[in-house]
Amino acid sequence: MNIYMSVDMEGITGLVDHTHVDYRKHNYERGRAIMTAEANAVVESAFENGCREVLVNDSHSQMNNLLIEMLHPETRLISGGVKPYSMVQGLDDTFQGAFFVGYHARASMKGVMSHSMIFGVRNMYINDIAVGEMGFNAYVAGYYGVPVLLVAGDDQAALEAESLIPNVTTAIVKETISRSVAKSLTPAKSHTLLKLKTEQALLNRNNVNPLIPPENPELRIEFANYGQAEWASIMPGTVLEPGTTTVRFQARDILEAYRAMVVMTELAMKTTFC
Repeated sequence: MNIYMSVDMEGITGLVDHTHVDYRKHNYERGRAIMTAEANAVVESAFENGCREVLVNDSHSQMNNLLIEMLHPETRLISGGVKPYSMVQGLDDTFQGAFFVGYHARASMKGVMSHSMIFGVRNMYINDIAVGEMGFNAYVAGYYGVPVLLVAGDDQAALEAESLIPNVTTAIVKETISRSVAKSLTPAKSHTLLKLKTEQALLNRNNVNPLIPPENPELRIEFANYGQAEWASIMPGTVLEPGTTTVRFQARDILEAYRAMVVMTELAMKTTFC
């Protein structure tokens, strides 16, 4: 069995605020070491439970956080920031399952450091379905017929996963108290839990169906301010809804919608801190 694994950072054990996940902040090096060890716990369990290949995609911020020297020697790692498919770069129909590790809840939901791609997004929709990073990434996996078997993160990420993907296995490594406070397992306890949940996810794989995306989906992104929406609407094919901060894009398929989302959010970041 071949497994694709996307690893974000906000949902990792013990990481609770921006100082843990921003490379410019004092807690970042601690955060990336904890992140790497947590990812490796899942990778090791996957190989121990019969997987032949695990492809890991570093999916946070500049996407060069994971320490490759700490990973299982048979792991392959995609690292680096300029990726057309961002958090799902490298995912295709050669995989029999996907794992989302270190994931967080979408914007407008309770959860530790909850957001959707950038902190300037309030809501994101595929047709009328509200999605965050997890939902959008699951749709791309579904396009290739790949089910999401495991989601690891905080309790709110688990709730979001269970609402989107029936029978998915979830691993809760911390419980939300506020957006920047959590009650967390220690890394040692988290690794034990993740290894067990990885085994369960693989055993349960035949009970999970891919999340099939709609054909010709409409992407809608509601931004926090008008300047962000203005920048996003520079992309050809977009429509800025009058009197709102919502930008629409009619896509041929979910892959085009995903790439449009990446471009729009990158453009919007030009005014995120204004």
